[in-house]
Amino acid sequence: MPRPRGPQLLAALADDRDAHGPPLQAPKGFRITPRNPDFDLYDNVGRDADQIHAARYNLATRADLKRWARRDAQPFRAAHPLPDQPWPAPDLTPYLDTLAAAQSAAEVDAVTDHVLDAAEPALRALSDYLVAAARWNRENRNAAKGSPSNLLMTAASRALSVLALADEAGTNRLRATYDPAPTPATPTDLQQGTTASLPPSPPSPGTGPRR
Repeated sequence: MPRPRGPQLLAALADDRDAHGPPLQAPKGFRITPRNPDFDLYDNVGRDADQIHAARYNLATRADLKRWARRDAQPFRAAHPLPDQPWPAPDLTPYLDTLAAAQSAAEVDAVTDHVLDAAEPALRALSDYLVAAARWNRENRNAAKGSPSNLLMTAASRALSVLALADEAGTNRLRATYDPAPTPATPTDLQQGTTASLPPSPPSPGTGPRR
């Protein structure tokens, strides 16, 4: 079927407008928020799952957000330089070698306690920083669950929970060695104990001495 041209096209458009009504108008005050000009559009070719998900739902990926933040924070970072090197990693070789030589729960606990004592200052420092970040700009006041401040406070608590959980594990291992729980009684033991605690049965009337 040939496409309508000239007057025929105008007539077809008029008929379509009459059939479907006037075009929809945006609500009063409606605005389309402009996207970041650096927003990357992703397709499925050579992209990871995060990028494909972002393209489907018109979202920025984590890499997008981090890239924009690094760009916007460049003047601040230049004015406030920070160490570029990560914190020095501890040498665990002596601890692991000693752990491999341990033969008892007491020896394992001695090594683990030494490791926890050595790691505690770094974990506490990390926790203190996370708390400070959560309190930035007083965002922690009335912070909703799942908000950035709430998540940072949770992370600060969990940084220290590593120490508590490891200490609990060591205590449980020592208790199992030095103070084990009583062995639960079996049904047979319970039956025997009940029978032994009963008083002797009275003599039958027919078994008494005759007079």
